[in-house]
Amino acid sequence: MPAAAIARPSALRPTMTQPLVLGTTNSGKVRELVALLAPFGIGCESLAGLPAAVEVEETGDTFAANAALKAAAQARALGRWVLAEDSGLVVPALGGAPGVFSARFAGVFAGEPREAADARNSGLLLERLAGMRGAARAAHYACHAALADPGGRIVAVAAGTCGGLIGEQPAGAGGFGYDPLFIVPEYHRTFGELAPAVKEVLSHRGRALRALLPALVAALSGPA
Repeated sequence: MPAAAIARPSALRPTMTQPLVLGTTNSGKVRELVALLAPFGIGCESLAGLPAAVEVEETGDTFAANAALKAAAQARALGRWVLAEDSGLVVPALGGAPGVFSARFAGVFAGEPREAADARNSGLLLERLAGMRGAARAAHYACHAALADPGGRIVAVAAGTCGGLIGEQPAGAGGFGYDPLFIVPEYHRTFGELAPAVKEVLSHRGRALRALLPALVAALSGPA
């Protein structure tokens, strides 16, 4: 659903003295979140340039739990409004894997570039699905977002999903993570092949953020 179907940018203009902190250093996620929020006058910055940001161990067993953990911990550490999200790929034929372990499905290596980790994760996914066809390759992306106030209190949450199929080989150089494998049936293209503007409308992250927007703008428009 397009963002305009929920609220017109001109109707939602928060009053902010500082940019909203995005609780991630993942450059791909930052690009998507900035693009989604910019039309609503919401300035953003990532954790990358904030020395006071903390490492948050994602100990939750759901996307919702991890999103709340990250938002609350960073908000308390920074004394700022923080929007955090946790998202990943869910494949029913693999018992829901990679799920909350999507970013570390094939393990984590210190200092490894994100692109290399993405390639290893995608390779393991294809290996696990080898020999499966049709509906057995069904999957969906899920995203849970949480907004925390400067004291670390969660004031709004939202979720979004996008269904698709896992291709047998990567296609397209766009997006990140499993995007070149994730086929959107209606378009017969992967997220890696679709234009960013199209992905913004269809994606799990876009849907979650649009659902959160009214509460987010209301919170950021209130008294400091």
